[in-house]
Amino acid sequence: MKVIDHLSKAKETLISFEIIPPKRGGDIKSLLALVDDLAQYNPPFIDITSHAAEVIYEETTDGIKRKTKRKRPGTLGICALIQKKYNIDAVPHILCQGFTREETEDFMIDLQYLEIENVLAVRGDDTVKPIPDGRTTNAYAIDLVRQVNDMNHGKYLE
Repeated sequence: MKVIDHLSKAKETLISFEIIPPKRGGDIKSLLALVDDLAQYNPPFIDITSHAAEVIYEETTDGIKRKTKRKRPGTLGICALIQKKYNIDAVPHILCQGFTREETEDFMIDLQYLEIENVLAVRGDDTVKPIPDGRTTNAYAIDLVRQVNDMNHGKYLE
């Protein structure tokens, strides 16, 4: 169900939660325990944050190397878990900063496949993630909202 439907049908105050994915290499057991605890409060939906990759510099024997790394991957998997296992609507965050338009499109297609109907479009923190040649970004949050809206109305989805 869409968040707007939860809100319009509510007869009392709704309480929802926001989850930050575990750090790279984290443990799913702690995440499952957290969701088990939250589920007992019957939230209509749970938000799951997204985190853009960041550029890090590592010292190697060949000198300093620049690498792009995602510290908190897993937003999509967590959304699928919450929605399918716990029957709680998932609301993944989609970022304007740190994701290309092409990555956003791929993410939206995956959400459609998983029957996840909600997204929270946010600008995100400034990032210095390099944009690969031939890729584009949404400069402003309104651009991201337009892309999501266009995809939602079938412009991109098949």
